[in-house]
Amino acid sequence: MPRFMVMLLALAPMMAVAVGDPEAGEQKSAVCAACHGMDGNSEIPEWPKLAGQHADYAARQTRMVRDQVRDIPEMYPMVMDLSDQDIADIAAFYAEQTLQPGVADEELVELGQRIYHDGNRETGVPACAACHGPSGEGIPGAYYPLIRAQHADYTADRLQRYRGGETNGDDDPFSAMMVGVAARLTDEEINAVSSYIEGLYRARP
Repeated sequence: MPRFMVMLLALAPMMAVAVGDPEAGEQKSAVCAACHGMDGNSEIPEWPKLAGQHADYAARQTRMVRDQVRDIPEMYPMVMDLSDQDIADIAAFYAEQTLQPGVADEELVELGQRIYHDGNRETGVPACAACHGPSGEGIPGAYYPLIRAQHADYTADRLQRYRGGETNGDDDPFSAMMVGVAARLTDEEINAVSSYIEGLYRARP
């Protein structure tokens, strides 16, 4: 079987998901508000902002936590009883919310910008922008998340976990990809690029 067919078959379960209703999701999102904020703009730097996040990405991550594929003990009790439709509705609601911008540490911008846009050719670290775009918008439908304005503390923690080899199960190609991306990042590079990402914004047209 051709390789691209194998990949399509592997991704098929991710694609066959419920279509979310943002109006229904607004009420259902109350279970998420304590950690992620009423509008998805978490004020707690350890918990990610969800506002503006691609609905397909957010829904998939939530299903993985519910199904105990992605290990987030603090989140599991909140989502364990949610149906696929509930999750799709909540993700659709947050996708329509306005993401509040963050601010980067000026002392870390130069290195963070270099890692984000160019990577580190000497050590084989690829550019973040290759998958997440120059302004951190990600790619809807391809499960490359929006990352701009995300809390630096959260991003740094995720990168450190990826560098340590943590994946969302053995069958998840996306977290496995990130393990490879983060493998050669230094602590200095992780802190700098995480701060730079927090300060990323989308230029006005």
